[in-house]
Amino acid sequence: MTMFLLRIGAVVSGLVALWVGLGASQVATPAPTGAVPAFTGTLDDPGIRYLTGPLANDVDRLNQQLEAGRARVTFEGRSGYLKSVLAALKVPVDSQMLVYSRASFQGRLISEGSPRAIYFTDTTQVAWVRDADVLEIATQDPERGTVYYTLRQDANDKPRFQRATVCLGCHRTRGTHETPGLVLFSALRLDTGGFGPAAYMTPSTPFDERFGGWFVTGASVPAGHRGNDAAALAGRPLPILSVDGLFDRDGYPGSTSDVAALMVFTHQTHVVNLLVRANWAARSARQGTPEVQDSLARALADALLFAEETPLPRSIKGTSGFSERFSAVGPMDRRGRTLRQLDLTTRLMRYPCSYLIHSPMFEALPAAMRSRVYDHMWQVLSGANAAPKYRHLSRADRQAIVEILHDTHPGWPMAYARVTQ
Repeated sequence: MTMFLLRIGAVVSGLVALWVGLGASQVATPAPTGAVPAFTGTLDDPGIRYLTGPLANDVDRLNQQLEAGRARVTFEGRSGYLKSVLAALKVPVDSQMLVYSRASFQGRLISEGSPRAIYFTDTTQVAWVRDADVLEIATQDPERGTVYYTLRQDANDKPRFQRATVCLGCHRTRGTHETPGLVLFSALRLDTGGFGPAAYMTPSTPFDERFGGWFVTGASVPAGHRGNDAAALAGRPLPILSVDGLFDRDGYPGSTSDVAALMVFTHQTHVVNLLVRANWAARSARQGTPEVQDSLARALADALLFAEETPLPRSIKGTSGFSERFSAVGPMDRRGRTLRQLDLTTRLMRYPCSYLIHSPMFEALPAAMRSRVYDHMWQVLSGANAAPKYRHLSRADRQAIVEILHDTHPGWPMAYARVTQ
């Protein structure tokens, strides 16, 4: 992204690579994987069947509805199908994020005057480049993992999403644990004015190294990040509330590149990739050793509990309405608390346990893997594991998280209910 979804182009029959800001050749260093073992199996493993197994994701369901005449997407001006697809997939416009780095497969169409726009929900990501041939979509299929689609941007009577497997050339790498995943980059501006090597953005990336090549809008944004390095902003006071006046907005449904959305998406890409990796390890005949499964369960539990999150240098506040909408979504516990409630003062979440524990991808983890994740989480939340990386979780935080999980997450073990230390 970010970020996201870059098209390989017409030379590969209109298929695309869902690339998040830069082409693979621009990556300076591989994403840190820590103790996460890379997947070494094959896509056609009988427990995975990435290319041949049945699908059950947002885009596949919309395709079925289009085929049956129960849904319709319409072509509208320079936006093409964008606005209609966002509405059909229930992807909110307030999640809009804008990247202007040109070092990508669609570089000829991307610039500070025509940035790539990315939108997301918990399960689907949509990328649009003005005047491009295709709209690009990535979606998380509970069993297959991240699946890529394109929709041709030309008005016709029967628009349909086409699966794009060529994206795996860029989106199945060490940075995604060798499973189909999402990649999020921060690009470095060169003295020549272009962009050079990029670094992966994760929750552990220092704030001052984030967002290179991105517009970043908000009422309060800590200084020092690498975003907003655009000619139109020269001499303009920061932060900026919107991108109005920075470029021609014809076709763009939103006027922001919200800092809160960027922060949430950084967390989400990290957890989604680990969910895919854990799922594949639990299902694959070659990757299911107890040692591998346990290391992945521990890594996923840490990600869910924000163990690697870098504290914010100061509070952030967006202007798109993303924060308010995102924080108001349930499920709620009996006291009206939700894991989606944003903090944005010193950390991302008010209750540092990821909302993605409620996602279809987490629910689709085989029972043994889910049990391992719960056990590792409980070791931390109960206080039994007090390693330094968990110091961000006070006893009050841990008790609140346990209570919310107890009320809202059906799979949470009922015995894991009371923090005693």
